[in-house]
Amino acid sequence: MAPAAQPAVRRVGMDEARERGETLAEALADVLLDCVEGGASVSFMLPLARDKAAGFWRGVLDDVARGERVLLVAETPVGRIVGTVQLITAQPDNQPHRADVAKMLVHSEARRQGVAAQLMAAIDHAAREEGKTLLVLDTVTGGDAERLYQRAGWQVAGVIPNYALMPDGAPCSTTYFYKQL
Repeated sequence: MAPAAQPAVRRVGMDEARERGETLAEALADVLLDCVEGGASVSFMLPLARDKAAGFWRGVLDDVARGERVLLVAETPVGRIVGTVQLITAQPDNQPHRADVAKMLVHSEARRQGVAAQLMAAIDHAAREEGKTLLVLDTVTGGDAERLYQRAGWQVAGVIPNYALMPDGAPCSTTYFYKQL
């Protein structure tokens, strides 16, 4: 039996965000719900309603349509979105060289297959295309993502104790990372 084909990472364009926004929001909501239900600390609490998850993605897609954010998706050969990451390019006037990386999510069924590493390499490329030379992100301290980011060349800036809550309400520390491109 041949191995399953790797998901392909692509950028959601401004026109696509406008024209296919609802379909994309629903597909991305599936990934977000899976991650939050699996315990990911990504700004949402349990229980997370599907309409709230889809509403979040509608807002992201509005930002993409305005050119304020880059959205990458990892899709299976049949077009199912199994991962995503964002580059927030709209920054204050004194930080035009910087962007925030946000919501790096991979569906539980697609983990341990290199999807997250693909997304992170693609976000570096997208940042360069946008003229960004400094990237910043944060993640729960001690989680799998910390190791992923360090392997991808990110540097720890610091840890803030009890910065956020896990989806079940337990406090967690947050590690901030940066990467010079």
